[in-house]
Amino acid sequence: MNKEFQIVLEEIESLISSNTSEKLTLICQILKEKIYHYDWVGFYILKDGQLILGPYSGKPTEHTQIAIGKGVCGQVAKKKETIVVQDVSQIDNYISCSIDVQSEIVVPILKNDKFIAEIDIDSHSPAPFTKQDVIFLEKICGLVTELF
Repeated sequence: MNKEFQIVLEEIESLISSNTSEKLTLICQILKEKIYHYDWVGFYILKDGQLILGPYSGKPTEHTQIAIGKGVCGQVAKKKETIVVQDVSQIDNYISCSIDVQSEIVVPILKNDKFIAEIDIDSHSPAPFTKQDVIFLEKICGLVTELF
């Protein structure tokens, strides 16, 4: 993992083990502020068979509920696997939160192999996500499992 991701990961580990409230909100803010290509960061939480928007950092979105299977977020909930989209214009089932979004990564949060939530990150940069982003975000999702 690169040094930038390692530093941010350590900050998030420290936050999760602290007595701070609003940990998910603070994680969103840290990721958006510290990783240059993370322009919108949010958590969608599974509730009553729908993905419900939880804490996020970035411009408000009208997509506060997403059906399982719909869009990238819904596909991640269904497949329980990380999805990286380097060019959102190439996705038929894409749900656009903003005309500025060029790429997206969505990582599931699993508890006992059951999907419970996900982290969704939009980028205004073309194709910025690497294997390092996947490793970094999957580690974060492993850490935040205990917050659900």
